[in-house]
Amino acid sequence: MQAQEMKVDMQSGHPLDIATQLTPEGDGRLSGRTTADYWNMTGPYGGITAAILLRAVVDDPRRLGNPVALTVNFCAAIAAGAFEVVLVEQRRSRSTQHWSVELRQAGATTATASVVCGLRRETFAHAPVTPPRLPPIEEVAPADTSGRMNWLQRYRFHFAEGAPVFGTVPLAQLGSARSLLWLSDAPARPLDFVSLAAMADAFILRLLQVRGTFVPGSTVSLTTYFHATAEELQAQGSAPLCGVADARRFNAGFHDQTIELWGTGGTLLASGVQVVWYKE
Repeated sequence: MQAQEMKVDMQSGHPLDIATQLTPEGDGRLSGRTTADYWNMTGPYGGITAAILLRAVVDDPRRLGNPVALTVNFCAAIAAGAFEVVLVEQRRSRSTQHWSVELRQAGATTATASVVCGLRRETFAHAPVTPPRLPPIEEVAPADTSGRMNWLQRYRFHFAEGAPVFGTVPLAQLGSARSLLWLSDAPARPLDFVSLAAMADAFILRLLQVRGTFVPGSTVSLTTYFHATAEELQAQGSAPLCGVADARRFNAGFHDQTIELWGTGGTLLASGVQVVWYKE
């Protein structure tokens, strides 16, 4: 699938496409602007920053194949307003291509990313991992995110397990770090690599999950692996994904967070890991 075939019609007015819209300025530089739709507590939701950086690569006519891996390092808070994206193709081979991407504001770096793209071919295939089991979405009530942070309004969450408990006092006994849910864009939008990159961060920090209360923290590095082909994403359309999030260790101010996103028919579309800084 060529680059122009992956682009979403920006005239659709979907909040994700508006938030990730970039204007080429020449010499590998693009300009964009934050939007309120994906605002978190002190800046844009991390998933939309990841989607912006991937958008720069996806829309570049030099792109080889489709995204395979995305790593984003969040260096500083992003302020409301204009920003610049700087895109550099580092190297390519017959099968893979490596990009460096940087988001800047007022001359300072606020986020960096590395993106690997690749050509997928017919090869040996094996999927030892099995999809999680959860009730049909019709049997799982949607989470009420009204009055919460803006970015939470951009998704529909149907928690089958591990629903977050917002605004409670610390639990006497720590909760599970695992969440299992149906997840989709709000409003509905056909899935592509850009929206998949944003969804990979659409899970609250696992520290908040186990503590049951607010603790200052933020993602400092996020990696997403794209297992899906472009054809699998197209077949998924706007149907909800099955999402799984968990963590393995909280210690000395940092914790990990793992995710999986599954499509219709039990196809693993993406997996990922991030490391989170926290103050308490």
